[in-house]
Amino acid sequence: MRRAHWTIRLRLTALYGAVFLGSGTLLLAFTYALVRSRLRAPEYFVRVTASPLRTVIIRGGSLPQPVPLPVPPPGAIAVAGQLQQIAGLQRADSLHQLLIVSAVALAIMAVASMGLGWAVAGRALRPLRAMTVAARQLSEHNLHERLPADGPSDELGALATTFNALLARLQAAFDSQRQFVANASHELRTPLTLERAVVEVALADPAADAATLRAMGERILAIGAQQEALIEALLTLARSQRGLAQRARLDLSVIAAAAGEGAQRAAAAADVRIDTDLAPAPIDGDALLVERLAGNLVDNAVRHNEPGGWVRVITGAADRVATLRVTNSGPVVPADQVERLLQPFQRAGTERTGSEGLGLGLSIVAAVAASHEASLMVTPVPGGGLDVRVAFPASASPPAPAGHADLATP
Repeated sequence: MRRAHWTIRLRLTALYGAVFLGSGTLLLAFTYALVRSRLRAPEYFVRVTASPLRTVIIRGGSLPQPVPLPVPPPGAIAVAGQLQQIAGLQRADSLHQLLIVSAVALAIMAVASMGLGWAVAGRALRPLRAMTVAARQLSEHNLHERLPADGPSDELGALATTFNALLARLQAAFDSQRQFVANASHELRTPLTLERAVVEVALADPAADAATLRAMGERILAIGAQQEALIEALLTLARSQRGLAQRARLDLSVIAAAAGEGAQRAAAAADVRIDTDLAPAPIDGDALLVERLAGNLVDNAVRHNEPGGWVRVITGAADRVATLRVTNSGPVVPADQVERLLQPFQRAGTERTGSEGLGLGLSIVAAVAASHEASLMVTPVPGGGLDVRVAFPASASPPAPAGHADLATP
């Protein structure tokens, strides 16, 4: 039989039959040995004594002492020997018949056990077959369906529950991907539509002069810069989700200082103060991605703030963990909205459209942190604002100077 035909049910049936056959053989051997020992023929030794009595000594029988018997008639001793031979033959024949009958019974019961094993294995594997059929019918269009898990709380039930949890995560991932594609399409289409509208308005004005056309060009350049920032953010998000191809020794204090300097102009325009407390925090990571992470955190802290507000940037290392912490004042963020802010194209307090920024800042932070095996903790600040902590595995070697990547943030 080919290996492909050895299903689990057939293997279980063979296992049940082999176990029964082995245990039955041992039981038969034990029974045969016990019966043979109990049917052991006694050995008679007869000798003539001085008295007119003959003493029969029974060795191996039930009587441990010699038994005095009357003088037997002539020829009785020979008859007794013949009877002893006949008893021995009967014993051997009984043992032989016992062995044959037991072997036949064992063979019959082995076949019966195989049949029963086949039925029991089929019944035990019935939930598994139902899960196999249900899993074969699943696709990206019906991930909402679940495997039957209403059976007993055994290993198969645990398998069905685990598989259903996996399906739930896959469904969430597919839904998130569809939503991301829809949001990205909208975000990319909106600037194109706006560009086309600006050009059509300018061309439809017969009195348009050079100043009008120049204003149109500047507007189109601004829209193009927005598109470029969006595409760059999407590329950064895709790169961070793909994982790290190589790592370099970095210092979070240097990267955070550069991010703070890059946001000073925007902070001054928004009347926001940036305070820093930067201690060395060496890590191993991708310089461009880590600089983008720090830049996004500082930029978001400045952008989503209030006049007269503050931003605090802290770095440090302790217990083999390097931490970057960015805290800011600003509008109150409900605690149940924090997880939503880590998703692409999500903004605080508003829907996806009609808000400042692209809604990719924190999602890029989350993706970069995940690619560096860093933990991300985002908590609302009492009174308004966010407290974001990113804990990286600290580098054991001295950090090398980090490159200065573009810190433009979405």
